[in-house]
Amino acid sequence: MNLPHPLARSLVTVRKGPFFIDLGVAACALAAFFAVVSTGVYWFQKPMPVVPISSSVSVLPLYAFYSIVRMIIAYFLSLAFAVTYGYIAAYNARVEPWMIAVLDILQSIPVLSFLPPVVLAMVALVPGHQLGIEMAVIFLIFTGQSWNLAFSFYTSLKTIPREMLEASRIYRYSAWQRFWQLEMPFSAIGLVWNSIVSVAGGWFALIFCETFTMGARNFQLPGLGSYIQTATNGGDVHALLAGIGAVIVIVVATDQQVWRPLIAWSDKFKFEQVESADEVKSPILELIRHSKICQTLPGKIWSRIEEPLYERLAQTRECRVVKPLDAQAGKTSPVLYALAAAGALAVCWAAAQAILMLKSVTLADLRLLLEGAAATFLRVNAALLISAAWTIPVGVAIGLNLRLARVVQPVAQIMASVPATAFFPVLLIGLVKLGGGLGIGSIALMLLGTQWYVLFNVIAGAIAIPSDLREVASLYHFTRWQRWTKLILPGIFPYLITGMVTASGGAWNASVMAEYSHVQGATLQTIGLGAQIDAATDSGSFSMLLMATMMISLMVVTMNRLVWRRLYRLAETRFKLES
Repeated sequence: MNLPHPLARSLVTVRKGPFFIDLGVAACALAAFFAVVSTGVYWFQKPMPVVPISSSVSVLPLYAFYSIVRMIIAYFLSLAFAVTYGYIAAYNARVEPWMIAVLDILQSIPVLSFLPPVVLAMVALVPGHQLGIEMAVIFLIFTGQSWNLAFSFYTSLKTIPREMLEASRIYRYSAWQRFWQLEMPFSAIGLVWNSIVSVAGGWFALIFCETFTMGARNFQLPGLGSYIQTATNGGDVHALLAGIGAVIVIVVATDQQVWRPLIAWSDKFKFEQVESADEVKSPILELIRHSKICQTLPGKIWSRIEEPLYERLAQTRECRVVKPLDAQAGKTSPVLYALAAAGALAVCWAAAQAILMLKSVTLADLRLLLEGAAATFLRVNAALLISAAWTIPVGVAIGLNLRLARVVQPVAQIMASVPATAFFPVLLIGLVKLGGGLGIGSIALMLLGTQWYVLFNVIAGAIAIPSDLREVASLYHFTRWQRWTKLILPGIFPYLITGMVTASGGAWNASVMAEYSHVQGATLQTIGLGAQIDAATDSGSFSMLLMATMMISLMVVTMNRLVWRRLYRLAETRFKLES
């Protein structure tokens, strides 16, 4: 009897792995196709504003499916918006201040302020189908994800080292080549880490928007958010824990199958002169890399698109003539002028309508809103300072210590990705049983929606510090004080400012639930703009809602002008990483 050669057995073993990996990839593609078909069937049925929500645990997989679909669509819309908006703001000096001010206002306005106009517009846009209501909820989730990503991409573009931009001009890169080979790779680390906390913000909005009241109209869609809200209102602790458990399972699966592979993949875009000895690994990423489908199919498709495109771009004037770096910001496009004119007309019309609507606001209402604005402003900044106090040292420790990161980083990702609104009902029930109010407790609730923005931006900044600079600090025996003042804080400063700005917006958003909530038939509230916005939404008082939103915008613009714009300018000049 002839025994097979050991080498033959090894070759057979090697070939089995990719086959099963390819089979898994094909199964995932088939499941995605089935999900698209099922979603389309549901969306194009007759509209049902109020869908009865079952408290049975057996319906959780279906509810989880609907919520995940909304989250995925909203995330990709947010990513596309962030890249487009951040790119235009970074490379158009004339509109940059206006665009950043608008972005700062939008990310600070609570989701409920968008809710009435968005729902009415989407339902009117797609009448007769469930799609209109679904589009409204997806857009509201979009508002909880997009601003943070836009700030991250904008900051990355503004901090690209000058010598790298000069090299792209010398080698005559087109705008398309520079985008894919310089700008996107340089911003990859920040985008990945901010995506984690943006998705957490999306969960926050989803759980709050799947069930809501707008005046005399009620809206309730099947999903984990409506399941948790129904369990909270009914005092069903078993169903509440089951819903939170389902969210945690989804978050853990997303962390292992999506975020960890992306973190390991983005590590190759780290800007450094010497290759780091610490390599971030992911088993899922290794499996994908061994898949023949994932290795060959995207490459063949991309090569057929990329080569003709680059060949045509090489013949353009942009690639044939080398221009100085300072001359790249040329004349403003007529399209931008047309968009600016259309935007100005829209603003004038909206301002006229707002003035008419605000006539019903009395002096007593205005006094109450001013008191609420002062109280919420203090809570937001208290939550911001508390967040920075613990997230900066912890984030730096995670980003610079690979051993610690392997233990703490997955836990932090899971905790951050579990939406704060999933914990709100539990904390609120505890406050009711203890007989406490929301005066001080609202700050703790705001922290749940604030601290992760700072933590993950600090981690991204610490990871992005070049290994050669860290080795130089060790070689010259820097003291701990010198490492923090000369290396760590300057290195993470652009990321830290982005985290603080987006955390401020997260705190303003969290104020709606932190200052006003319905629990077990009782209403918990404290003085604040968030409580006024929630109460105005419940009662359908659009004039109070508009006035509260305008006050938030005014305070945000003031902080932007006095604090954040100056810190951004400092990050773009003094703390920019370049030779």
